[in-house]
Amino acid sequence: MFKPAVFIDRDGTLIVEKVYLDDPGGVVVLPGAVEGLRELRAAGFALVTVTNQSGIARGYYSEEDYRAVAGRLDEVLEKAGTPVDGTFHCPHHPDVTGPCACRKPGTGMFLEAAAELGLDLRASYFVGDKVTDVLPALELGGQGILVRTGYGLEHEPNVPRDVWVEDDMRAVAQRIRFDSGR
Repeated sequence: MFKPAVFIDRDGTLIVEKVYLDDPGGVVVLPGAVEGLRELRAAGFALVTVTNQSGIARGYYSEEDYRAVAGRLDEVLEKAGTPVDGTFHCPHHPDVTGPCACRKPGTGMFLEAAAELGLDLRASYFVGDKVTDVLPALELGGQGILVRTGYGLEHEPNVPRDVWVEDDMRAVAQRIRFDSGR
């Protein structure tokens, strides 16, 4: 049996947006994020972070730097009792490495997570602070949700009609729970 998931962008959605974050000490969880994740976990959703990390391709930081930041976020969430089930990242940038299937709005990270974790993409939610974070929902059959944190306010005027908009992860969790009846 496949499980529904909530795919969540990292920077600007779960943690404070910092351009090209390469220092684990810079991980600051946004207000409402832990509470939202806790609600979603209690409702039975798999929690998966999906993040574009073009700073690796651009040479701004290394894969090891990325892993240190990701590890720090995992520690914080684990300590708060809201660990994620998986973390997937795209280290590419089309101007440097050429096109790839994993960079959002591409669906590669989502398909990989679904195969690895046994997820039902059509029953899943795709959350982020940029339009590119939520567009995969339109292709994969799930529901996109833009948050107004991070770059969300800038991107809100450009969201497709069927994408929901919420203030933060706590509001996202409440909307998902209402929508899914969980």
